[in-house]
Order: sequence, then C-alpha cells, then structure tokens
Amino acid sequence: MKISQVVSKIPGSPTLALTAKVKQLKAQGKNVIGFGAGEPDFDTPDPIKASAIEALRRGTTKYTPVDGLSELKDAICANVYVDYGLKALPENVIVSCGAKHSLYNLFLTLFEGGDEVLVPAPYWVSYPPMIELTGAKAVTIDTRGNDMQLTADMVKEAITPRSRGIVLNSPSNPTGMVFDPHELEKIAALCVENDMAIISDDIYRKIIFDDVEFFSVATISPEVASRTFIVDGMSKTYAMTGWRIGYCVGDKDVIKAMSRLQSQSTSNPTSFAQVGAVTSLTGDQSAVEERRKVFEKRRDLIVSKLKEIPGFEIAPPQGSFYSFPSVRGYVDRFGGSEGLAEYLITSALVAVVPGEGFGAPDHIRLSFATSEKNIIEGVDRIREALAVL
Repeated sequence: MKISQVVSKIPGSPTLALTAKVKQLKAQGKNVIGFGAGEPDFDTPDPIKASAIEALRRGTTKYTPVDGLSELKDAICANVYVDYGLKALPENVIVSCGAKHSLYNLFLTLFEGGDEVLVPAPYWVSYPPMIELTGAKAVTIDTRGNDMQLTADMVKEAITPRSRGIVLNSPSNPTGMVFDPHELEKIAALCVENDMAIISDDIYRKIIFDDVEFFSVATISPEVASRTFIVDGMSKTYAMTGWRIGYCVGDKDVIKAMSRLQSQSTSNPTSFAQVGAVTSLTGDQSAVEERRKVFEKRRDLIVSKLKEIPGFEIAPPQGSFYSFPSVRGYVDRFGGSEGLAEYLITSALVAVVPGEGFGAPDHIRLSFATSEKNIIEGVDRIREALAVL
C-alpha cells in the first residue's frame, strides 16, 4: 500500500527504538545496561495508584469531557497558581494523553504551511517532526558553542517575518541546562515585538539541582503570559510515564480549538488515569523532593565517572535526569555518534542515545534514571571499550 508523503517523512523516535532494542537484548539473556530511558526508574507513588484503582472499582470507566475531568482541571489551575502565581481558569486548560500529545495538538492548532517555529538545539527529538507535520518549518538555533545556553541575540538573529513561535524547554532534554532568566526576559520581549507564541515545555521543572530556581516566562508580565502556553504532565515528576496524562494551559480560544482537534482524534484521556493525576497534584508531595535529591546524587556520580573517559567533555546538567557529553574526539572514527552508540551496545552491552536525533551528532545522551550500580558499571564498560581502540 502507498504510504502518504507526510508520514513517509516522519523519522521514528530514536529513544523509543533504543528502549525496544535494550528490551530485546535482555530477553535474549544479555546483561545490557541501558542509559536510554526517558523515564524515572521509580514506581508511581502508592497513593496515586490507590486512587486510580478505587476509581476503577466505583465505575469510573466511561467517557469524560474531551478536555479532561473538571476535578483534574481544577487541580491543575490550583497548581499553576501555587507554582507560577498565575490565575488560570478551567477554560484555559486541556488535558491530553501525555504532554507529548498536548504539544502535538498545540502545534497543529497554532502553525501551518509557510510558518517558522524556532527550536533551540540540542532539542528533544520530537519537536522538529511534530512541527513539520503541521506544514511549518522548524528553525533550529544551535547553542553548542555557548555551553548549551540560549541567548536573546541568537533568537533575534533567527527571527524572520515568517516566525510564529518558539519552543522553550528548561530544564532541557537532552542537555539538562536551565536557561538564564535574564535572557528569557529578553527573549520574551522579542516574542511580544514579533507577535510570536511561546511554547514552554516545563515537564522537568520539578527536577532541578544546585539550588537553581525554575523560572517561567509566563510570570514576566500579563502580556507575555497571554502568548505563553505552559505544557506539563505527570510523567517525570510523579513517575507516571505509562499513565499518559499531560496538559496545556493557555489562551482560552486556542485551548478550545485544541479540544475540537482532540475530539476528532483521541477524545478524552483515560478516565481512571485522570483520577490518579488529581491525587498526584493534590496529595502528599514529599516523594517529589526525595526523588529529586536522588537524581542530584546520581547526577554528581555520572558526571564524575564520565570525566574519567578520555575524549569526553561534559557540563554538569542543572536539571532533568540526562547527561549529554561531547564525544567529538570519537566522531570521525565512527562516522558520528550513531556509529559510536552502535559500537558501545555491540562491544560493551551499554545502550546510549546518539546525538543525531537531538541535533547534536557530536554528543550522546545518557539517562541517569537508573541505579548507582548501573551508572558505575555502565560508564566503566564504556571507558574500557574505548580504551582498546
């Protein structure tokens, strides 16, 4: 059967492909250490699971409103007020099947052929494909020459009359960098001046290290807030990746249009998963800080271990649970980080994500959402495998 040109151009997610390969090797009895996972290795907290189970028992198994349960939207509004100081109404909120789905709906609603959307690189692998599915063009802004930090001057240089939006992900996947608040203020001013939407992917905002504080452009002014779309979800903060609950907060007319789009695709997110999401936001938050501390300790460990490998350079990530070392010294030998990643999984049974999918072919991504034992053994295997070359 003929495959449409639109779908034919979509690359598969390299992170999901790597996860599948690791599972396949483990099923064959191979002792693989995987650094590819984009999800916490912790389980969902018991109170969240219990609330979803109870929802099933009492029959919460029917359709909900397309844009989400009213209880969950109320909880999101309350959370946004506490964490951002912003007053959002339920009409400003849509709940979708994960933050990824929220982004996809938002891009399709805001952008179309002829538009340009600015995407700082290195970027999450799905931003450019999702933008280009709308017919728009993803215009990347390479930050590798500035320690992965985005500046207003970089943004200003990339803006054209076709620019319709910018995607901000801070803390970032894959770099773990947190953008400077002063630069974000200047970037927001450029967006106002050029009538651009700001897509703020805040999915890692609760996982920040070194006393760095999360900063949202939506808090700068009402004018900036009116063009900012906050995208978040339960996956990373509450270890609920498989629950597929995310949300977007923003202009009510855009949210309403996103709801129409969602009504013709997935309809509502899973009913009882939404009940669990209510508990995640309204229940005890102590596990969030406990797990953040664990991630910070692992961050320190993996950075120190990676620095032991000749030819690797790394800036300590300020948030998320990813390290993104430069492997520039090995790129020529392996024809890019994809070749290096293939060598490591074949020779060392260690899975890393090559940087090509993130717009940085001279880097690899290693998730430290795994045990300290795996971090030590895995990085040691990498060092030994490269030492024999």
